[in-house]
Amino acid sequence: MCSKGALWPSERKTLIDRLTGLEVTQLTDYKAHSHHLYFTENGWYDGDRRLLMVSDRGGSTNLYSLEAESGLMMQLTDYPGNDALDACLLPDGSAAFVKVGRKLIRLDLRTLVEELRYEAPEGYLLGNASATADGRFIMTCVQEDLSRRIRLDLGNGYVGHRELMEAAPHSMIVRIDAHTGGAVKVYEANRFITHINTSPKEPWLMTFCHEGPWHLVDHRIWGLDLRTGEAWKIRERLEPGEKVGHEFFYPDGVTVGYHGFRVDGTNFFGSIRYDNTGMEETEFGFDTWHGYADGLGQAVVDGKGAVKSLSLWRKIDGVYEGPRILCELRCSFHSQKVHAHPRFTADGKRLLFTSDKNGYGNLYVIDIPEDFHSLPPLDI
Repeated sequence: MCSKGALWPSERKTLIDRLTGLEVTQLTDYKAHSHHLYFTENGWYDGDRRLLMVSDRGGSTNLYSLEAESGLMMQLTDYPGNDALDACLLPDGSAAFVKVGRKLIRLDLRTLVEELRYEAPEGYLLGNASATADGRFIMTCVQEDLSRRIRLDLGNGYVGHRELMEAAPHSMIVRIDAHTGGAVKVYEANRFITHINTSPKEPWLMTFCHEGPWHLVDHRIWGLDLRTGEAWKIRERLEPGEKVGHEFFYPDGVTVGYHGFRVDGTNFFGSIRYDNTGMEETEFGFDTWHGYADGLGQAVVDGKGAVKSLSLWRKIDGVYEGPRILCELRCSFHSQKVHAHPRFTADGKRLLFTSDKNGYGNLYVIDIPEDFHSLPPLDI
């Protein structure tokens, strides 16, 4: 059963959320971690009828396709003994680009044929990948492998996070031809560079980050013009020690969303154009891991600590109202595989997220009620 092309029966079931009474659909239910793609990457394809997901079933981490209505799953890759995998979709949904170790592999989603498109140089680690809006290129980053000097376990508790930032590894942003595999270096710096994120509308525009503890890194969010190689800071700190990050593009392709923490402990989510105009921020009084907005007037954050729910805001008359509880979360955030990473569907009508509330990471989706005020207010 654990082989490319194998079909897995539906594991989906419906639950009634105990906090809101809304119906939540659990898409996976297996005694191994499963999760959707990183929240900056769309995993829906085939007219939103299928969803890319990653699962550890069978003792190895592989990529799967899940039919949204039936719940039937198909295994797309077969990497024995693998323990980590990342992927991104081409905008037309014809292929996924799968990161396995130092290799970036093109996977045809119709034929399941795999072709090597890029391999990080010896002595470098491969970062995440993201496709340009025109589907011509895949952007990724590589960073000098300092694991022999620094004890690193970034996926499980950010072990070595600060030390790697301070070591300033040589990093490069690379543009890869999605069809031929030819690679060109477009930017480099002696910084811990990660979080490659292309605009969904503008093929020349992307963001990246200088990684590290958000309050210590020199600057987190950077823009990059792929036509010129020019890089610039997006959303400068407003006060020393302020934390801003987890940036993502709005559907318009020019607005960058993010969330952060002020020095006094106040949390906030916000947005700003790539040229640092039009900044808008909304504060709230509890801790979160991620924030996400759909560009249609909705924002969500995944509460941690005392608040173990997904909390929703909606823009009414130009102002975000909320937070209101969408559903219970109870996610541990113990490792990257069990981060909630909530993401709205393109129409803003559903929310996809991961939770390990039953001990294993599983995928969930919930319909968002039209009547925002029918949701209970979050009483902090």
